[in-house]
Amino acid sequence: MKTKHYLELDDVKKIAAAAEAEALKNQWAVSIAITDDAGHLLWFQRLDGAPAISSHIAPAKAHTAAVGRRETKGYEDVINGGRTAFLTAPLVKGMLEGGVPIVKDGAVIGAVGVSGVKSNEDAQIAKAGIAALGL
Repeated sequence: MKTKHYLELDDVKKIAAAAEAEALKNQWAVSIAITDDAGHLLWFQRLDGAPAISSHIAPAKAHTAAVGRRETKGYEDVINGGRTAFLTAPLVKGMLEGGVPIVKDGAVIGAVGVSGVKSNEDAQIAKAGIAALGL
């Protein structure tokens, strides 16, 4: 039997604080979502001025990164590369850059999804949050 790592509330708070700090440092108004390894929402925050739609997109990106076990940019690249049929994948909604899995010892233990600015900036914020764990 294997031991499974999981995010605790303290971990989630560290990620959220670091992601928020990165967004505020750059004056980016975004929504930040953090999920467990199954894509279930553990944390959500919408910074002042973030677009309303970002409150739907950020959790979708986090969910997709968690259950897909990879950054959502990979899905965006596949679709932009011409495989538009992938848009019909069931239960996968956040196929834009900005969803990043949280990996410990080779296993995905959660994900961060950010939405509100350019996709590469969303990913920058998500990665800054994850870096706070020192994995």
